[in-house]
Amino acid sequence: MILVSLFEQVSVHVFLLLVVVSGLTSFFTASFGAGGGVMLLGIMAQVLPPQLIIPLHGVVQLGSNAGRAAMSWRHIDWKLIATFLPGALLGAFIGSFVLVSLPPAIMYLTIALFILYLCWGPKLPKVVLGPWGTAMAGGVTTFITLFAGATGPLVAAFIKQIHADRFRTVATFATAMSLQHVLKIAVFEAAGFPLLAWLPLLACMIVSGAIGTWVGLRVLKRMPERYFHRVFNMILTLMAFRLIWQSMTLLTL
Repeated sequence: MILVSLFEQVSVHVFLLLVVVSGLTSFFTASFGAGGGVMLLGIMAQVLPPQLIIPLHGVVQLGSNAGRAAMSWRHIDWKLIATFLPGALLGAFIGSFVLVSLPPAIMYLTIALFILYLCWGPKLPKVVLGPWGTAMAGGVTTFITLFAGATGPLVAAFIKQIHADRFRTVATFATAMSLQHVLKIAVFEAAGFPLLAWLPLLACMIVSGAIGTWVGLRVLKRMPERYFHRVFNMILTLMAFRLIWQSMTLLTL
């Protein structure tokens, strides 16, 4: 019955497209550290109604990130996660009271410029990368993700400033994003979003994402450290330019 109701809202072709894309973007993130979530968000925006994109994307990305974190749990920086979580909780709490359509143009531009600074600018001061700075990053990015759904590159760029090891970067990033997506889903559930109606699609996308993650982590093991960081920075930079383009497009409308 749920499946029949779902196919009244999306075609079989869209269903299959999203399942395949979920696997490919999860493979991309597991292999190169970031970028898959933003790619998936962009594709979902082409085939789904606007009000569905961020909550559905949050569930799929929770499955993808949680799977990646579970497969690489030995490399997670739990101390960083412990300081990231309180800020994330506060950001979600504040966001739950202002869950409205904020102007996205300035938000996209700000995220993009900060990503470019984190990738190519001087290293952040130690105080910013310490517990208070990490907690603040958790709060700000969790708040923004409720409205923009595009904070993965920002979180990845921040964690990259702290860890040089590629496995530690990927595992810790996956854990931080899992926490963010859990909080995002809780906020949308409390707001009355009907996630159950989309369960078949979400389940298939999560399974596809897990397969993509498994393959991607094996590619990561074969990748030289220096090559990983070069590709990682380039992907984040491309994501930043995409956000700038989106911002400029919205400002000229």
